[in-house]
Amino acid sequence: MDEKLRDVLELRRTAKEVKRHVVVMRVLGLLVIILIAIVSIAYAISYFYDKYGSFTVRIDKYDMVKQGLTLSENPDWERTQSVLNADIVYDMTNISGEDLPANLDKVNGSHNGDNYIAYTFYLINSGDDTLSYEGEMTLENVSNKLDEAIRIAVYINGERTVYGKTKSGGGGKEGDCDAEFDTSNIVMSTKKTSFKPKAKDKYTVVVWLEGNDPDCTDELIGGTLKLGMDFRIIEST
Repeated sequence: MDEKLRDVLELRRTAKEVKRHVVVMRVLGLLVIILIAIVSIAYAISYFYDKYGSFTVRIDKYDMVKQGLTLSENPDWERTQSVLNADIVYDMTNISGEDLPANLDKVNGSHNGDNYIAYTFYLINSGDDTLSYEGEMTLENVSNKLDEAIRIAVYINGERTVYGKTKSGGGGKEGDCDAEFDTSNIVMSTKKTSFKPKAKDKYTVVVWLEGNDPDCTDELIGGTLKLGMDFRIIEST
């Protein structure tokens, strides 16, 4: 083969390789950008829910995998879940608990109103063992002393209990409440024994800012509140 022709062919092959390399690098760069964007969005969503999400329910993943304890927004669960997040209510203003709908524990999942958070979920024993479990609701993020006038109604299998912080003067529970918060950051706790396979406990949590509370003042404006509820197995047979 003529030496000049061989040089031309070699040059063309080199040019194609360079072009192919450039294309591959551009594709890889685009994929990296997309991956970073996906990770960033996922992190932002996770951070937002962790810091500002209205209400998050969790169970220990070991209890879910090994013992079959699972969460669901409906009684006919389709897959195991260890975390549930209620929808957020923005710019919630104060109302009277007497004005809340009467059927708040009759709707599954998130069913918020303009000025209250309402969330119904199920704790299900999808395993083969009879269990005993305990649950605890905590205040995870509070600003502007919003917890001074907040009310949290918890329905467990239809039985309703309204919780509120102890009166600011230290005089016990508020008149519209059934119970005080357990501690400054623990709202309430519950325990269930003999939770048999396929058993389901229904929980509804309703959160509002009680306008009739003397501590419901302009100082609370702009405040934020995040609740978490954690369940764990304490015994299995």
